Amino acid sequence: MPDAVIEVRALSLADYDAMIAVWTAAGNHISRREAPDAFAAQMRSGLQTALGAFVDGNLVGVALVTHDGRKGWINRLGVRPDYQRRGVGRALIAESERVITGMGLEITAALVEHDNPASLALFKSMGYHVHETYYVSKRSSPDA
Repeated sequence: MPDAVIEVRALSLADYDAMIAVWTAAGNHISRREAPDAFAAQMRSGLQTALGAFVDGNLVGVALVTHDGRKGWINRLGVRPDYQRRGVGRALIAESERVITGMGLEITAALVEHDNPASLALFKSMGYHVHETYYVSKRSSPDA
């Protein structure tokens, strides 16, 4: 795949099943937030942009770009295992950054789970700084 062209473009609700397939293959946990109705509501909110990375017309990676009005977030980055470490994640992050800066936001952030050193290394290689913080949340249910 060294010569493969990676095309990153916005996705729509019509791509929902393909996005779920990529996340599942990548080992991402699919929660209630990714259920069809919840995902559709998030897309309609105007606070979320779904990006897909395509190689030879096949969806091989997905990232969600969200914002809180102050900071842009790269969420749910997932790449099919057979395309990992081939520039797909890097292309998704770069396009996510373009979307975020296009909104006039100056901060791009991502949360990386402790048991995902490959993702952490990817973000660090692209100039992201690790901040030692605790992420705390209160949820109405374990799957919220």
